[in-house]
Amino acid sequence: MGIYLNNTSAYSLYREDYLLTYFVDKTEILNELVPLLESKSKSSDASGKTPKYICITRPRRFGKSVMANMIAAYFGKGTDSSEVFDHLNVSKYPWYREHLNKHNVIHIVFNAIDEEECQSYQQYISRIKKTLLRDLKNAFPTAEIENDDTVISALNQVLEYCGEKFIFVLDEWDFIFHQDFATDTDKKAFARFLNALLKDKAYVEMAYITGVLPIAKFSSGSELNMFFEFTMVTMEQFSEYFGFTDEEVDVLFQKYSKVEKKPKISRRDLELWYDGYQTASGKRLYNPRSVVGALSFDQLGSYWTSSGPYDEIYHYVKNDVDNIKNDIAEMMTGKPILANVQEYASTSTEIKTKDEIYSAMVVYGFLSYYNGYIFIPNKELMDQFANMVRQKPDFGYMYRLAVESGKMLLATKNGDTDTMTEILERVHNTESPLIRYNSEAELSKLITFVYLQAREFYDIRLEEHSGSGCVDYIFYPFRKEDDGIIIELKVDDTADSAIHQIKERNYALNFEGKLGQQPKCTGRILAVGIAYDRKDPNKKHECKVEVLREKRG
Repeated sequence: MGIYLNNTSAYSLYREDYLLTYFVDKTEILNELVPLLESKSKSSDASGKTPKYICITRPRRFGKSVMANMIAAYFGKGTDSSEVFDHLNVSKYPWYREHLNKHNVIHIVFNAIDEEECQSYQQYISRIKKTLLRDLKNAFPTAEIENDDTVISALNQVLEYCGEKFIFVLDEWDFIFHQDFATDTDKKAFARFLNALLKDKAYVEMAYITGVLPIAKFSSGSELNMFFEFTMVTMEQFSEYFGFTDEEVDVLFQKYSKVEKKPKISRRDLELWYDGYQTASGKRLYNPRSVVGALSFDQLGSYWTSSGPYDEIYHYVKNDVDNIKNDIAEMMTGKPILANVQEYASTSTEIKTKDEIYSAMVVYGFLSYYNGYIFIPNKELMDQFANMVRQKPDFGYMYRLAVESGKMLLATKNGDTDTMTEILERVHNTESPLIRYNSEAELSKLITFVYLQAREFYDIRLEEHSGSGCVDYIFYPFRKEDDGIIIELKVDDTADSAIHQIKERNYALNFEGKLGQQPKCTGRILAVGIAYDRKDPNKKHECKVEVLREKRG
């Protein structure tokens, strides 16, 4: 046993996850990895690569480290892990016992460093090499490893003198590429280190590495080309093991409903807040950290992003705000945007073009991508985009509209149509990108921003089927006792006509919920009509608010 070689920490950490109330068994991935260890699977393919080199890239907090700990804990000789794995899905396979704790595993978490002692790349990599060399020397005394041997020579000696091979589980392999102390030369040196350590080495049984960044073929393009890359955007295999599926969230929610005496979260809440990521096959996934956080604390919130997350988003868009703010406006209305996403572009030193910005935002999990389009995946991220727009004046008209949004929501709930009209007309007369309404769709874009702050309190749906028609906007309150709001838009028509349509088509029925379910709203239900006449030279708007139903007791 050692710090990196056959350590006990991987099992200890995985056991902690296993004992959590909201644990999800993902050990089925081992059924895809174990065949790679069999001799019949080790022949090279047409490109000269061998299938035993696996690279998994996913956004932060998508279960990469949990999976790495699990793989190391299952294969590694460091400790008997049967107490956990005997109760998991992997135990059903005929090869389960054959491989359980039967392999030498070198498990390195590259972001687990002492920052005070690692102020340069040389300190960082030297410490890793020194620790691994010590582990090998202690574990294999007959290999005659000397203190001045290199790690690679030591591994070769273990193979030749002891006949032992190794599984490498390298977590957060791309950590160094995010560090200020690492120069471009350092980053190339690290890629060469991994190449020398792993490529075409007889002592490698399998190499499994994880990170956020795709392998960008750094420098000459050959250092890490032995790896098969499995990204969320381009590869289907392994997708179900990172992120939670609908079925897995259903099971977790059933547990939650039994654990909490008075649960505050609905199944629909989890979908709204944390669903929306998509794999290359089109399968939708939930953010696992956020789902577990919400259920564990019985409270919805942003569990994935760190403090000041809108600043992280702004980091990517600030160099091209003028060119992408209209795209962001469209995405904040719920519409996808056509984009050329190339994951390797996210590793560029200076991310400036739209495609590079969107590529980086997809790789880091701020946007989702499917079939050529990018979009904001869920409310957790939508809130951060809204916060960014409200905090950053260089977003221009979007920033000014967002500032007005609090006043607009308050005026609507108070039935203050004069203030509502004043805000709409002021915006129309001063914000040039939205001056011309050629259709209800253009007016709808404006409405999205003048009600931006409402997203903190409402699940806002656009063009949702309701009653006997399709409503323009329907605001479902997160707290059922708050007001429900229905907005109908009219161009070249009247606000009265909009209210009439809301009533005639029974749009308010959607607040009642399905048969046998609790109503979605017990507060007032407000009908809001907003109209604009394109022929009016004074650009007059008309607003009307009517209470369809008073608050229930």
